[in-house]
Amino acid sequence: MPITESDVEKVAQLAHLEITPAELKIFAPQMAEIVAYVEQLNALDTSNVEPAIGGFTPEGEATDSSREDAIIPSLGQKIALAEAPDAASGHFRVPKVL
Repeated sequence: MPITESDVEKVAQLAHLEITPAELKIFAPQMAEIVAYVEQLNALDTSNVEPAIGGFTPEGEATDSSREDAIIPSLGQKIALAEAPDAASGHFRVPKVL
């Protein structure tokens, strides 16, 4: 399936990106090349590959960890909000997303 400029425009819209007509002409062939490259995976024979559920460690085996699993006290509300750009009533205030 060829990638058209309208496809690129739709992806830009979904990503909330402003894109110029000149950029549409540049990105359409680039996106088509990326999709063609990824479609090469469909040519691989994966019939003998077992699914890796939950990662690559066999079930029941321990994993290496980089630190001890130790309980530490939490920051607390006052310290956590100390660097917040817009704290309000003991909470982080964030922009509304709809």
